Amino acid sequence: MNLKGICQQVIAICQAVGQFIRQEYQNFDKNQTEYKGANDLVSYVDKTAERMLVEQLAQLLPQAGFITEENPDNKQLTDKEFHWIIDPLDGTTNFIHQIPIFSISVGLLQGEEVVAGVVLSVMQNEVFYAWKGGGAFLNGRAIQVSSSQELKTSLIATGFPYKYKGQLPAHLRILGEIMPQTRGLRRLGSAAMDLAYTACGRFEAYFEYNLQPWDIAAGILLVREAGGIATNFAHQENNLLFTGEILAANPTIHALLSPIISQNFK
Repeated sequence: MNLKGICQQVIAICQAVGQFIRQEYQNFDKNQTEYKGANDLVSYVDKTAERMLVEQLAQLLPQAGFITEENPDNKQLTDKEFHWIIDPLDGTTNFIHQIPIFSISVGLLQGEEVVAGVVLSVMQNEVFYAWKGGGAFLNGRAIQVSSSQELKTSLIATGFPYKYKGQLPAHLRILGEIMPQTRGLRRLGSAAMDLAYTACGRFEAYFEYNLQPWDIAAGILLVREAGGIATNFAHQENNLLFTGEILAANPTIHALLSPIISQNFK
């Protein structure tokens, strides 16, 4: 399989869908917002974008299954060799509130391994992509994780999940411990973009819990192909998509942050 060629075709598909999202962003009416759960928002834009992606990706690789955010029938792996893992609009809350930080994330899974991934930062028109063994790229330029070797020169990204609030005290303890040691903390509101920014060295690290496979599939591959490490909080790399948590960073910063996070999330 020509994974590089597949990436190029997925990029073209994402850019077409990104154009639709940008058009809707200009005049989106908040009254058209729907709720999947408390603080879990969705709109016709998410649903339409997902349908567009599924239709075009199905033509690209007809033998593949799908794991998608908005379709309740596409939540689990099947017996197919390949699966597309799709987040059509990662950062819906930002989109609804007219904050221009959201993305499209598409990963291709072979068995249990992500072998190709594309993250389109929609409003910035930045395309991050990678394929297994081929490296990671931003708009055609090879990227690498940060070379920082110390927390004091590191900018760390995280998220604040709206579910499992019983874990919030542990999360706040971690923030309190690492904040004084680093250059600061950021919360973009799009896990896919957090991982893409970690892959290209804008962030030294990113960690979060209560994540879904479509949040992180493409981003995991971006970080790894850019020379970084992506694990769960127990430092395990395998089956990361379905653990619900991630710590991604360059090797040195990962080693510094991992014990702080694992000690709090026991």
